Amino acid sequence: MHSPSFSSTASAAVSINSGLVLAAQPLTPAAFAPFGQVVAVDGQAATLPQRSINSGNARRYDLLADLQLTADGGVPTLALFRAEARQFPLQVVEMERHALGSQTFVPLGTQRFVVVVARPGPAPQAADLHAFITDGRQGVVLAPGTWHHALLAVEGGDFAVVERRAAQVDCDVCGVDPALTVALLQ
Repeated sequence: MHSPSFSSTASAAVSINSGLVLAAQPLTPAAFAPFGQVVAVDGQAATLPQRSINSGNARRYDLLADLQLTADGGVPTLALFRAEARQFPLQVVEMERHALGSQTFVPLGTQRFVVVVARPGPAPQAADLHAFITDGRQGVVLAPGTWHHALLAVEGGDFAVVERRAAQVDCDVCGVDPALTVALLQ
């Protein structure tokens, strides 16, 4: 497959060789806001509630007060995902969402990952998708109902995942038609 180079700063699908290609843009708090929250201090420290703790040896930044994990009897669960590196460009053929709770991904190292998302609502079309790439020191909290692709690790490794657990699984899956290819910026 052709590896295109992109200069656009907006996450938008473009047609290349009669296929749709979505360039993963750098993850920023402002660009990601419609889909959830970036888990990082860099780039947003001035806007976060913070205070000195541990006798002045650490600084606490409060990122998100409520992860929204208790709807319909759900309980917060901390899991470890051991992800294998994906090869890019990568074809996106399906998306998923968790309507009753958020889902948080935080790398336990410096591995980058790509987040493909669409706003909550009806099943998204290819043109509704956005792709972001983390810098290896960022995580994300996907807001309840946000459509997203499964974890796309650029470098393999472990990720802490905080999500809702309940007797009934909260995961809707939809196909992406037409399929879309996600590429990394060069």
